[in-house]
Amino acid sequence: MHQAKTTCPYCGVGCGVNATVAENGTLSDVEGNREHPANFGRLCVKGSALHETLGDQGRLIKPRVDGEEVSWEQALDATAERLTTLRNDHGHQCVAAYLSGQLLTEDYYVANKLFKGFLGTPHLDTNSRLCMASAVAGYKRAFGADAVPCNYEDLEEAELVVLVGSNLAWNHPVLYQRIKVTKERNPLMRVVVIDPRVTDSCEIADLYLGVKPGTDAVLFNGLLAWMAAKNKLDTVYLERHTQGFDDALSAAQQSASSVAEVAAACEVDAERLETLYYWFASQLHVVTLYSQGVNQSSSGTDKCNAIINCHLAGGKIGLPGAGPFSITGQPNAMGGREVGGLANQLAAHMDYDTPGARDLVSRFWATDNLAPSLPNSPGYKAVELFDAIERGEIKALWVMATNPAISLPDAAHVRAALKKCPLVIVSECAANTDMLPYADIVLPASGWSEKDGTVTNSERCISRQRGMLPPPGEARHDWQIICDVAKRLGFAEAFDYTHPSEIFDEHARLSGFENTATIPRLFDISGLAGLGRDGYDALTPIQWPVNAQAPHGTARLFENGQFATPDGRAKLLPITPRGPEQALSSAYPLRLNTGRIRDQWHTMTRTARAPRLMNHRAEPFIDVHPDDAAAAGVEDQSLAVLTAATGEYRARARVSNAQRRGEVFVPIHWTDCFSQNARSSALIERIIDPVSGQPEAKHGAVSLAPFASAWEATLMVADQVGVGSPGLTAWCENAYWTRIPMRGFQRWQLADHARMNDWFAALAEWLPTPPSLWCDDTATGRLRVASVENGQLKWWLMVGPPAELPGLAWLEARFNDAHIDDTHRRRLLAGCDDGAADTGPVICSCHQVGQTAIVDAIRNGDTSVEALGARLACGTQCGSCIPELKSLLEEERPDARAKQSSAYEVV
Repeated sequence: MHQAKTTCPYCGVGCGVNATVAENGTLSDVEGNREHPANFGRLCVKGSALHETLGDQGRLIKPRVDGEEVSWEQALDATAERLTTLRNDHGHQCVAAYLSGQLLTEDYYVANKLFKGFLGTPHLDTNSRLCMASAVAGYKRAFGADAVPCNYEDLEEAELVVLVGSNLAWNHPVLYQRIKVTKERNPLMRVVVIDPRVTDSCEIADLYLGVKPGTDAVLFNGLLAWMAAKNKLDTVYLERHTQGFDDALSAAQQSASSVAEVAAACEVDAERLETLYYWFASQLHVVTLYSQGVNQSSSGTDKCNAIINCHLAGGKIGLPGAGPFSITGQPNAMGGREVGGLANQLAAHMDYDTPGARDLVSRFWATDNLAPSLPNSPGYKAVELFDAIERGEIKALWVMATNPAISLPDAAHVRAALKKCPLVIVSECAANTDMLPYADIVLPASGWSEKDGTVTNSERCISRQRGMLPPPGEARHDWQIICDVAKRLGFAEAFDYTHPSEIFDEHARLSGFENTATIPRLFDISGLAGLGRDGYDALTPIQWPVNAQAPHGTARLFENGQFATPDGRAKLLPITPRGPEQALSSAYPLRLNTGRIRDQWHTMTRTARAPRLMNHRAEPFIDVHPDDAAAAGVEDQSLAVLTAATGEYRARARVSNAQRRGEVFVPIHWTDCFSQNARSSALIERIIDPVSGQPEAKHGAVSLAPFASAWEATLMVADQVGVGSPGLTAWCENAYWTRIPMRGFQRWQLADHARMNDWFAALAEWLPTPPSLWCDDTATGRLRVASVENGQLKWWLMVGPPAELPGLAWLEARFNDAHIDDTHRRRLLAGCDDGAADTGPVICSCHQVGQTAIVDAIRNGDTSVEALGARLACGTQCGSCIPELKSLLEEERPDARAKQSSAYEVV
């Protein structure tokens, strides 16, 4: 048994992880690395469950060509031959790649080098386009480079932290906990949350502004105008280090001339708005932390620059505890940007319009004499790329470690494009994703715990992600697959790597290659070149730039007021606010917001492998204000349907005052592998920011209606029986279903518009084992059935709404019993022991503590988070559930229970 230091593969915080490798070659445990500067030992619930997501089951282990399993030689030969044929017939730019922030930097580097440098196509983009492209464009317009100026320590040194479009408590929980702990130690620190929704991040907020979606630029233009009117500008900083202020201020004054005008546009209280303006202007050490709520907009880049304008105008940048801080969504979105993973980039933070960049990269890669040469202009960005596939312009697409059939807007259009594409190659580690049915060639790739390389987190910190286990079956590392194909295409010398350390070394050398201009390129890790394999293996976290001037890394950028623009000055941009382009109408009157939830990640191919992560929010859902629910005839916890011009979404309604009237929220995670018609992307149109190319995923237009179900049922099927037998799968195509992986079995939530005339006939068609026990109440339409074979529980059915389910812990234990004894068999239909307490919906995923148990403890005198933790252990590990614990404590106060009112009522 030994420990290995690695990095978490989830969000952009980039937490260090200590993984325990057992003697049998499995990961037996994970814990936070106390020495890693991102987390200092903390892990969220997803990170702490990483070892539970591993195993060979559900993994791709052999290559496939045209649906048939083949050898690697056959798969690689087919890939190279088909790419060559298409390029010969249709030109070099008929091929494209679509990559992922889940790839390691070394994977990204060789993919970018192959496609842009040697295949001569600019059409290589990444799913980071969907989350961070607007932030990248905003930084580049203002600073001259995609350079995050801040670090995580700045969040702890700030006097004011402004969270904009970021539910940090759920999406970056370790950073949220760092701010929370700092605030407890420093009562003078203030936190402001700007978000249309009341989220768990509001727990630490001194001020909450529930803005109308899409009005961020108006709000920050108003702040800039207010600072000028109140003489709160840093005129010395503006004069010495910036340009463009007069035009930026003029534009701000035109769109946001007064606090009252801005408050009306944002639909917030004017006094609270001016409080934010006063706090921001009066403090020097201010961090504005922003994420997808700002970026995922048709004017996301302008919103980013509106924020940056205010920091430049107040000189609140390049200082401890100050700066505009874009928090990235994926573990290596930053690393992908470093190597050129966006279609508008070349490599090493150089763009097509960077003077001399094309020649420099060509000489470094030795592509000068190749035909084709390095492309002259940018390629298609994500949405444009799939439009080009649909037009027939792109003939071959290689997708690596991502799922565009789910994540891109207007998913039906994307799927139609994939069907038309003559060659789709997919490198993937999971055996069941929505992309695989469209793949002509499937290449099994390694995953976390197997991959070996580097990632860069949101604060520019490069960390090692170490391989600890061998890939299952015949799976290979992405960089190896790319290099093997490159060799077959005739580029063996340029892709003759034997270890990721060699790729990293080349990447580091390119960053410093001829990087000696008066205004040098900011991205420079030439100080990490020449490490060798031993030095690479021993690499500890370090923030770029890393070079001769900063051999130990750089914690904070722009401290000397020198920027990466031609004149060394930062640029303020004139911003004219624009509303969402997906217009509301009588047919689609509700504004749709989309996002992540606490315990899930992307399309759940990893998190769904840990059953305890499925308990907090087991089904897809729709958060809706009580007034909107009543108007649509939708009740809390009932099934409902959202309809947009592009598609439909079916889920369970959650009626909540945390939603503004006229707005709904849905999660992004559910796919066709887990539910029927619960893809949020089906509701979003293909509208993008004209600068960044980022889709407008936060501003859909939908209508809400009930899902008129004649019945609902819960079916649990043991894993060894088989999930989704042909009968059940065929039936599910025209109804509502959600599949919830549990320990040892799969839970299905089912509903349909039509009556079920004969449940036993349906069960005989769906399932291979017959019923053993049943209780049928024809008067109420309730039915419970169980099948036991050879002493083992094979399946269990309850016809009735999920609210009637017993606590599932007892049934879970029965599915995992080697042999059910007579006492337990008698209680199978009840689903619990006689008198057993139902713990209710899971609130604390780390310790599987349910709401009923928490409420009972509160009513028995545990009236603080600390007391609940001492009794039940909830809130004592990652801390992500603490906001919900506080909400329950508030709801259970005697006066609160009488009033049943919310402290954050949204009007």
